[in-house]
Amino acid sequence: MDSLARPIVTHAPGAHDAPVAVRTAATDSEIAAAGALTAEAYHADRLINDDDEYADELRDASRREREATLLVAVLPAAGGDVVVGTITLAPAGSSYAEVAGPGEVELRMLGVAPEARRRGIAEALMRASMRETVALGAGAVVLSTLDTMTTAQRLYDRLGFRREPDRDWGHEGVALRVYSWRIPPAPGVRIESSTWRPFEVRDVGGWQVGMSGGFTRRANSAVPAHGPDVRETPLEVTLDAVEECYREAGYPSVVRVCRSSGDDALDDVLAARGYTVASRTWVMVLDLPTTVVTVRPDAETSDSAATDDADVDAGGLRVAPGRTGAVSPDLRVALADEPDAEWLACWLAVKTDAVEPDAVVARAVVTGSPALYLAARDHDGVVGVLRAAWADDWVGLSCLAVSTRARGHGLARTLTAVALEIATGRGARHAFLQVEDENAGARRLYESLGFVPAERYHYRER
Repeated sequence: MDSLARPIVTHAPGAHDAPVAVRTAATDSEIAAAGALTAEAYHADRLINDDDEYADELRDASRREREATLLVAVLPAAGGDVVVGTITLAPAGSSYAEVAGPGEVELRMLGVAPEARRRGIAEALMRASMRETVALGAGAVVLSTLDTMTTAQRLYDRLGFRREPDRDWGHEGVALRVYSWRIPPAPGVRIESSTWRPFEVRDVGGWQVGMSGGFTRRANSAVPAHGPDVRETPLEVTLDAVEECYREAGYPSVVRVCRSSGDDALDDVLAARGYTVASRTWVMVLDLPTTVVTVRPDAETSDSAATDDADVDAGGLRVAPGRTGAVSPDLRVALADEPDAEWLACWLAVKTDAVEPDAVVARAVVTGSPALYLAARDHDGVVGVLRAAWADDWVGLSCLAVSTRARGHGLARTLTAVALEIATGRGARHAFLQVEDENAGARRLYESLGFVPAERYHYRER
């Protein structure tokens, strides 16, 4: 499973200028800049002085790049990208890990250029580190911080990190507090599949092979049901049968690859057979309260994607099942147990699949499991939709779409917040959603509502 090899663009919360991109350091100039910046940031914060020997270690980003994972935050400039922040991820047992235990990744040497502060760059680096930890397959992130670094500690608290006082330690008279963030459980393939059922499912060697006329990869991919320890049929034989199914249907063969399948060899086998990575997706989760509360988002995001129009805080909108609630004088949100033609049209209008959507198949897929359908309407019709599907104590959110004319009024945020409140009232204890790697706008929206990464998977296609 690959790590963050490609740039991940994310807007710093509250920033209204150029976006900051967080990525693994890829060039000698980026690595050198990361080292110089780290020493500069520590010096600006009075953590080191001019003759401190530790400054040499901070400047040695080349060693960090070799022995750990070195992330950099960059901003575009006239002469090219400029490194404005950096952080190091050290797996347990590596030379840079001081307190990390088995299965943990330790965050070290977080630094932001003094002139680039108050733009959310530290938060962007922390969130990217959390995603990278998920991608690496670790179970937790751990870090140490000085007692006096209260601003950083507020950030850690807001991101869901928790104090571990039993692990506090000291070095050369310096007291250090330990914080950790444990990757939450993902819903798993069974829950995800039961909230988004393909038009047709075939059992091939214990795999679920989705067949839906090529409409969405989720409904047209093969999902391994179990790992090699309980495999009844050799992997190559199963793949031959899966490929034959898709060949008969006239569509590419698509396989979902994720750690929860328990088969570490699958990705390499698919690559050897000529499969290429088609897309990467994050599974993000949120624990819901045990009592119904009004959800009140409080962070700003920007207009940059079909599912990201929430640059205005619409507040928490209470909508009881079977009723409507006013978002604005001419915009109302309604709930239904099945989607009507306008709901489907609004959703399909923002789909970018290569295959022309078939309305009959699309309706069969979105109604294939118990769900609630939210629709925002103005005087001209439906302008926003969202689907909430139930499985056990999970609610899966999908199909969030806002038409062009309704963007910029927080409608995507409102629809998501309303769905979460209703799900809580109906007894759901966890929410999940899936967002493609490149859809940074949607991810920012979900992060602002409290969702965190729990798993990363990708599709291979041939």
